[in-house]
Amino acid sequence: MTNAQGADKPLVLVVDDYQDAREMYAEYLEFSGFRVAQAQNGAEALEKAFALLPDVILMDLSLPIIDGWEATRRLKSDERTRAIPVVALTGHAMAGQATGDQQVSCDAFVIKPCLPDALVAEVRRVLAARKASAAR
Repeated sequence: MTNAQGADKPLVLVVDDYQDAREMYAEYLEFSGFRVAQAQNGAEALEKAFALLPDVILMDLSLPIIDGWEATRRLKSDERTRAIPVVALTGHAMAGQATGDQQVSCDAFVIKPCLPDALVAEVRRVLAARKASAAR
């Protein structure tokens, strides 16, 4: 599924309706050695996730059209994308307040605003966990 250019670099799908945040995350991830695709709403996130099959998805939870919770639920219920780790990006300190169903759907939570280094570290952590579980 990867192209010849940078095929060994993991692909991260960054989903955020706020263009400045999306572009900042994308630039820092690219600088840190990742390939990046972007989506600005939940519907576009689903479309790109199914087409590109990224290695990890950074999902803002407050999105137009389809919110991040619903987009993640759909990704996790689809055979093609269920194994892709989803890191929820939220501007609300609600990561610990999510309902059980919502907690199960996301693989990790990052509270916005976050430092780019912290975001990259979390992406690397979930990718390493996915690789380790695949090796079992």
